[in-house]
Amino acid sequence: MRSDAREAAFQIVFADLFGGDGKKGFRTAIYKEHGLKEEDSAFAEALVTAVFAHKEELTREIGAHVTRFADYRIYPADKAILLLALAEIRYISDVPSVVSVSEAAALARKYSTEKSTDFVNGVLGGIINQ
Repeated sequence: MRSDAREAAFQIVFADLFGGDGKKGFRTAIYKEHGLKEEDSAFAEALVTAVFAHKEELTREIGAHVTRFADYRIYPADKAILLLALAEIRYISDVPSVVSVSEAAALARKYSTEKSTDFVNGVLGGIINQ
């Protein structure tokens, strides 16, 4: 299921923000831990690859839409969710943007603070509605 694939990808991107091991073996272990089938593992891998390949660009785009405080002040879970969702919006063509935003909000609800769902939703909504 793609929601599980997104959750696995989120964990990898989140770990990377703290200097985690983003190598293939680590990623494979995360996919296995989530019980992802081959198709879902491929989707998660596409998301992670897109984030890692375009991280600077994605970070700049997020920063342009978060004007109230500096990028380094974004809660790490929120940043990982935003990077993942924006990579999905920009580089995964078979997923509608509103689905990416909805899935990001669900990840924020599960892994972040009480206000994070609105924050993530607002930033991504601003990006897709520009």
